[in-house]
Amino acid sequence: MSTLPYILLISLIPAFVLGVLIRRSLRVNEVDRAIRLFRLRREVLEAKFFDLAVQRGIPRGLTWVKCDWKPEVRFARDLQSGLITAFCDVDIYFSAVEGGEMEDVEAVSHFREASAVFHYQRGAWGTGGKALFNMSPSEAIHRLEGQYVPLDQPAKVVRN
Repeated sequence: MSTLPYILLISLIPAFVLGVLIRRSLRVNEVDRAIRLFRLRREVLEAKFFDLAVQRGIPRGLTWVKCDWKPEVRFARDLQSGLITAFCDVDIYFSAVEGGEMEDVEAVSHFREASAVFHYQRGAWGTGGKALFNMSPSEAIHRLEGQYVPLDQPAKVVRN
């Protein structure tokens, strides 16, 4: 019986282990790069979020007035797509559309706590202007536990 298949198999094991270690290292570097880039571009991303959220027209009957951004940001990986996602703590203020069904609702003037959602793809951050209302970033990741896996501990982003 030839020993060649066994030798080949034994020589492939270290190559496989090395490949796994390299992939893991690249993923860690990707997360570090993504978080650094998010911190550098946060103000631009916040403005883009607001512009897109206004265009979405959600919730119906309300107009977006402003966002007060808080320091908490949590990062997670979307288990289905593999994208790195940032959840930013934000208070959102609305006004009722004039003549609309929400015009006489007193609660319209109260801010709404939300998590603004951002995704890192192909080396750049983007957003669709989606907000998860009534959830802090930590709560969002916890509630979406089967969809996201946390990448960090709660982080405070210090602005310059």
